[in-house]
Amino acid sequence: MPRRRAGTLIALEQDILRAGLRLGDEGEQFHGFGLAASLRNERHGLIAHGTLYKALARLQEAGLLTAVWEQSEVAEQAKRPRRKLYAVTTAGEAALRASDQHASPARHATLRPSTS
Repeated sequence: MPRRRAGTLIALEQDILRAGLRLGDEGEQFHGFGLAASLRNERHGLIAHGTLYKALARLQEAGLLTAVWEQSEVAEQAKRPRRKLYAVTTAGEAALRASDQHASPARHATLRPSTS
């Protein structure tokens, strides 16, 4: 399997950042389980949770997401384990924009030096 260039995002990472930005527009942080459900609906398929959480960890390590644990009182009241809450950083937004620009059809055109 070929290695990817440093600083590039794979499709799942792009999808995570896009979904995170949508949730951020609503003023919310997001958690992995809710994100998995959202991505499943958008992609029309199941994403393995292990794959998703590894991608979240990579994005956090790269500084493209921040993560905090929710307050234990909130989880106790809901009678469930604590959730790790994520938010897209400014660097994450920039990385997604750059990734989208590289994926544009214009990128696939052959670039030739200007003759003027």
